[in-house]
Amino acid sequence: MIFDSHAHINYDGYSAEEREELIRAIESSEVDYVLDVGFDLSSSRVAAAHAERLPWCFAAVGLHPHDAANATDKTIAEIRELLPRPGVVAVGEIGLDYYRNLSPKDVQQDMFRKLLRIAAEANLPVTIHDRDSEGDTLRILKEEGLFDAGRKAAFAPNPETGIPDARVLLHCFSGTADEALAAIELGATISIAGPVTYKKNDKTREVAARIPLSHMLIETDAPYLSPEPFRGKPNSSPFIVFTARKIAEVRGVSEQEIEDATCRNALRFFGIEG
Repeated sequence: MIFDSHAHINYDGYSAEEREELIRAIESSEVDYVLDVGFDLSSSRVAAAHAERLPWCFAAVGLHPHDAANATDKTIAEIRELLPRPGVVAVGEIGLDYYRNLSPKDVQQDMFRKLLRIAAEANLPVTIHDRDSEGDTLRILKEEGLFDAGRKAAFAPNPETGIPDARVLLHCFSGTADEALAAIELGATISIAGPVTYKKNDKTREVAARIPLSHMLIETDAPYLSPEPFRGKPNSSPFIVFTARKIAEVRGVSEQEIEDATCRNALRFFGIEG
């Protein structure tokens, strides 16, 4: 079984016909579940609608840090109103992005804190975008109590390691293996995407090899970050098998083991009955 834990079926560059073609491609592939992840209010509404319509699709609703400068308290309130919708299982993607810095850092941080608070109020997992944030992402997660004992107590500990689980997903993880292991000790889960297949990306392959499989999810971030051999072309959830295959290779196990384990992990992480 395969769970693509981060994709954008709601991508606003798709025409209606292209989106329906993508949905048909997913339904005819090996992929069993997809998390459609919001990046602004409009895409979050589309993701929530997909989760209501498609039995294999679940939604995360949130605001990407690029859009922080355009978000208001009303926008955040409208995100909150989506949380009770059927199939909405997480708040995301949210976080910080200092690489492109399309919104001022202080504005990104303020919106991030507000969205973490609504996730905490609703007791929902969070899907975190963290790019070149100079440690601010983890600092804010700690300051907002996402790794506190009270939050962890709301969720069952990881059944394989016993490590308390804060339901904090570090999506498309790009740090080092030591950083990943430190985040797991805090209560985070690590998601690995297509860049693990890139020839020069030994850093992410080391992450894939060293972290406990019980704390790993896999994703496409489609239509971005296509794995080899599709690098440079639009990504799609069915391509996730290439990511699973590379992780299996570096861990010395079967592709099936990676697919099944990460699917079980995702179902548990998002509170979905498989």
